[in-house]
Amino acid sequence: MGAPRKWIGTGTARMIESIDTKVTAAQALPLRDLRDGTAGKVLVLREPIGVVGAIIPWNAPVPMLLAKLIPALLTGCTIVVKPPPESPLSAYVVADAIHEVGFPEGVVSIVAGDRDVGEHLVAHPLVDKIAFTGSGAAGERVGAVCGSLVRSVTLELGGKSAAILLDDVDLDAQLPLVVANALPNTGQVCFATTRILVPSTRYDEVVERLVAAVARLRVGDPRDPATDAGPLVASRQRERVEGYIASGLEQGARLALGGGRPKGLEKGWYVEPTVFVDVDNAMRIAQEEIFGPVLAVIPYQDEYDAVRLANDSPYGLGGAVFTSDPARGVEVAARIRTGTCVINDGAPAGGGGPFGGYKRSGLGREYGREGWDTYLEVKSVSMPPGFEPDLS
Repeated sequence: MGAPRKWIGTGTARMIESIDTKVTAAQALPLRDLRDGTAGKVLVLREPIGVVGAIIPWNAPVPMLLAKLIPALLTGCTIVVKPPPESPLSAYVVADAIHEVGFPEGVVSIVAGDRDVGEHLVAHPLVDKIAFTGSGAAGERVGAVCGSLVRSVTLELGGKSAAILLDDVDLDAQLPLVVANALPNTGQVCFATTRILVPSTRYDEVVERLVAAVARLRVGDPRDPATDAGPLVASRQRERVEGYIASGLEQGARLALGGGRPKGLEKGWYVEPTVFVDVDNAMRIAQEEIFGPVLAVIPYQDEYDAVRLANDSPYGLGGAVFTSDPARGVEVAARIRTGTCVINDGAPAGGGGPFGGYKRSGLGREYGREGWDTYLEVKSVSMPPGFEPDLS
């Protein structure tokens, strides 16, 4: 799908390396728990939810498939995966591995197709849970169908995340992190912090250095390990991004860098890494998910104002706080209504903890103990007074 090798290669390798850790976590899950009840003991059982239908996005097809496959299998579920039509073949690399390992037939099924196949899977009477990652519009439809069927669903949707640069930010140390968190995969990542909130007292300094840093990004062949920004996934995606760039100009934002198509790259749907400054948080480029290499730099007056602006969004998936005082960063992060937040060089997407969003960014969590729980049903079995069952 055009992801730069340096980004997708690292993300896929980390996901694969984490499998052993996830196996260990699954082995430690308490599947039987004895509690005090109203009359006697209560045995709480956690059991596989059943058949999982997984719908994955195009922007990281192998990591996203594994993110749903691994917890489903380790909690005892079977799974039917629908890969995205934009990048369907990546799933079959995983299918080859499953076949080579010798999984029993039917434990994992991979069914490629378009929206109709997804609709069929979501509404199928033998599916017990849907795990969906994708756009907000598609997520609304999935949620509505699952609601009408009273079916378990997790939705990991879009974001318009904010990076707050506090007034004590060390630009020499942290500006490369600001850029990396804002433009992973050429901006085609749901938790990308594409709103850059900057103290007004340091606005000109940050803008100058941020623009220079983004301008140094190498745009080109995504297979080249030196490439920082590749093409967008499809022609329609480039048209979408260019539409937002036009909107930013129409609404009064100032284009400090980019905004066009890079010269000499006629093959592929490229857009220049773009930086808008003097952005009002009410503008479309600050409120709507662009899913491309477009940053909006927004000034704030004080820490309270920064948190207010970060929370002034229909989304709440990612976030970042950059500061010379990590303890202060934690206090600010705790006031942002978002499912994940990074302090300085912390790992994005929850850092191995639960991942998911507030507000229109989704329902439920993936990863971590909270993510495992979504693949399990909970049953209470009340015991007669005086009896305690064997938990082994």
